[in-house]
Amino acid sequence: MLKLPPGTRIFMAVAPVDMRRSFSGLCTIITETLGANPIGGDLFLFRGKRSDRVKAIIWDRTGLAIWYKRLERGKYKWPSPDADSMELTEQELALLLDGVDFTRIRRLPAFALHTPQHESRE
Repeated sequence: MLKLPPGTRIFMAVAPVDMRRSFSGLCTIITETLGANPIGGDLFLFRGKRSDRVKAIIWDRTGLAIWYKRLERGKYKWPSPDADSMELTEQELALLLDGVDFTRIRRLPAFALHTPQHESRE
């Protein structure tokens, strides 16, 4: 699993990419297709055509780093939204990298404490 600095945003490119791409090629996709800054500190995630490999690229304040994983069995379940990319939580990233289809997991509504409103009596 990747250890990310606090506040790191995680973006997943929706379309598959050529897994032979390295630093320059992935940075080109980040700037031209996703419209983002590759050295902004965000993590960008890419998949290959066969959906059995993922690459992640991140700027760590001293340079770019690439992380690469190949599943020995099965395929990564990649969502297909209408946009070029989507943002993930760290939990969704962990599930994805473990081979779990996180797109089928239903999240319960978040709890929100309602503060009583003061009624004005005149």
